[in-house]
Amino acid sequence: MVHVHARNDDGTPTYRPEVYQTIFEGIRKWCPELAICASCSGRNWPEFEKRAAVIELKPDLCSLTLSSLNFSQQASVNEPQIIQQLAEKMKQHGVIPELECFDMGMINYGLYLIRKQFLDGPYYWNLLFGNIAGFQPTFSQIGAALQEIPYEHFISLAGLGQHQLPVNALAIAMGYGVRVGLEDNIWWDQQRSRKCTNLELVERIHHLMELHGATLMTADDLRRQGFANKQKQLHTETSRP
Repeated sequence: MVHVHARNDDGTPTYRPEVYQTIFEGIRKWCPELAICASCSGRNWPEFEKRAAVIELKPDLCSLTLSSLNFSQQASVNEPQIIQQLAEKMKQHGVIPELECFDMGMINYGLYLIRKQFLDGPYYWNLLFGNIAGFQPTFSQIGAALQEIPYEHFISLAGLGQHQLPVNALAIAMGYGVRVGLEDNIWWDQQRSRKCTNLELVERIHHLMELHGATLMTADDLRRQGFANKQKQLHTETSRP
């Protein structure tokens, strides 16, 4: 799965669907098997129309942060009404929500949305540890978070900044998914001796998997679990001879 944020030519973040469309076309040309997850983040713009614009392009998944939160220098505002509107629009366009959680309250709200049928599965949770105002990467907090999510749901663990490698390593050791990349961490090591690339970070995850004897879930395997745009999947299934 690839988690996509779009940027303008000058490097600033953008919500514009035409920029996302170009990125999606490149991914589908060169890596058509990948599940595409687009960002609906409220960090740079809180308006529903801007955050929801990418949903109409019908990626396989879109991120759904389940409450407001503070980062060290910035707030990400996610009002309940906006969260529910995003979830409803994703459902209308066959897009699966990527449930992003930075604290225990977000898990609770995600379970609430499932009970209220705003979400209908399959369920994919990204638990992010290390933000100053959220989950910390301790065994007790990681264990408490995992205990709240039903066993049959899919879960990936992420660590922010210097916590990325240890949290990813723990996820592999425990048999969970891994979220890794430059959005969460730009440094190769704890000493910040050099900046890294997404490719280097992914390759390191594969080395850790080899050490643990872990098996990769391929993109095709992921799609067979239902993580593909539901409308596209339905069209494919109904058009078969």
